[in-house]
Amino acid sequence: MTRYSLLRREPSSVPSASLIGPDDPAPFTLFNGEGSRPILLVCDHASRAVPRALTCLGLDDDTLRRHIGWDIGAAELTRRLAARLDAPAVLAGYSRLVIDLNRPPGDPQSILAESDGVIVPGNTGLSPEAQEERAEIFHWPYHHAVDQAFARLRRHGPEPLFFSVHTFTPSLGGEDRQWDLGVLWNRDPRIAVPLIEILRETAGLCVGDNQPYSGKDIAYTLNLHAGSAGLAHCAIEVRQDHCESAGGLDRFADLVAAALERILAMPNLHRIEEF
Repeated sequence: MTRYSLLRREPSSVPSASLIGPDDPAPFTLFNGEGSRPILLVCDHASRAVPRALTCLGLDDDTLRRHIGWDIGAAELTRRLAARLDAPAVLAGYSRLVIDLNRPPGDPQSILAESDGVIVPGNTGLSPEAQEERAEIFHWPYHHAVDQAFARLRRHGPEPLFFSVHTFTPSLGGEDRQWDLGVLWNRDPRIAVPLIEILRETAGLCVGDNQPYSGKDIAYTLNLHAGSAGLAHCAIEVRQDHCESAGGLDRFADLVAAALERILAMPNLHRIEEF
């Protein structure tokens, strides 16, 4: 049994009324759930929403619109990719500041009291019980939905690919980031290596290999759902200034979808392998 399978948990059957009210969004959205291609897209940081009960975590709306609240443009990019590929996609329903779905519950980075120099009052001094409640209400239902969507694809065969979509801020800590997009991976090279090679065929496109983040350091969602099962997987990070307009989103959706179409046709990907 892998360390990630040990972290799985069934979601609470009845969401806590104290955290999710009748006018709040669901913990996840399933987009194009009947998509037939053998690839599942996920977007851990799709939303900047905060449930009313948490009173915006003590932050104003402008702050929640920043990159600390969500991956700007990632949700729209995911939907465009899913539509182009005829693939299902699972998108997070709440801000990464409520709880970061790409971290295991209990991780110090899971519920941040400070992000990029911004104090998050609603996360300061949070009790272990309150942290656990957030995991039960927001974290596990999302990951359970990912499990269900992935299981549906696996039942219909062939073994599907797992692809996580993120975006990154053009500048962090006073340093500019020159990559247009990056491919993140850990041990399994089956998607990442050809994806990097294909994307680098585009003139003038700066493609990072485990940049600006490394899949060897941050890969909870990938490992939990695909890596631990030996299924091909990787993540992509697109710089957020490319995702600010419909034209930019369409350009990068076209680039990535065309690359993934070529990768989906590779026979060695649709099988279980350990790395």
